[in-house]
Amino acid sequence: MFNQLFPNVRMEDMITATNETLYMTIISVIGTFILGLLLGLLLYLTSPGGLWQNKILNGITASVVNVFRAIPFIILILLLFPFTDFLIGTIRGPQAALPALIIGGAPFYARLVEIALKEVDKGVVEAAKSMGAKYSTIIFKVLLPESMPALISGITVTAIALVGYTAVAGAIGAGGLGDFAYFYGFQRSDFDVVFVCTVLIILLVFIFQFIGDFISRRLDKR
Repeated sequence: MFNQLFPNVRMEDMITATNETLYMTIISVIGTFILGLLLGLLLYLTSPGGLWQNKILNGITASVVNVFRAIPFIILILLLFPFTDFLIGTIRGPQAALPALIIGGAPFYARLVEIALKEVDKGVVEAAKSMGAKYSTIIFKVLLPESMPALISGITVTAIALVGYTAVAGAIGAGGLGDFAYFYGFQRSDFDVVFVCTVLIILLVFIFQFIGDFISRRLDKR
């Protein structure tokens, strides 16, 4: 039945492409979470009234975040080709897409982290400070636990964006469903391949959204 509806879809290649998309997405989500969390914490802590208030450092961090957020992803990939070739040894394949995915996703997530941290009740932070808590204790025992549901929601939104980024990366040789849809579907005018790839990408988005919402609800103490 499937072969009759989609005669040009080669199942083995489709499974390989799906696995490549999952690999790129999962690894880049982990990297984006770590780098974005660090940048978001730095933005929050060095902002006016923050624990490490520092106007210069805050301005530099904000500028870096804003610059990389402003660069369209397809252009970012091209700009990072020399860096990717130096780091990975190639500019093709799923691994080669990871630097651009992480560098493209982290600034976006950093702003979501900053927003989540700003939503933490300042009274709770002040209470911890008045009790003589160290800054590290306030960060790891107050700020992060209190903002965790919002942080998970933020990384869920970012993960969905990264699924789309992998499709863009695939169109210039990174592999995955984007690569399969473009080179084996669009360029050959086999639009059944494009359709199946689109459906699979949509399914991945729904899966990531479901997982993120589930974890966020479990962590929400309200």
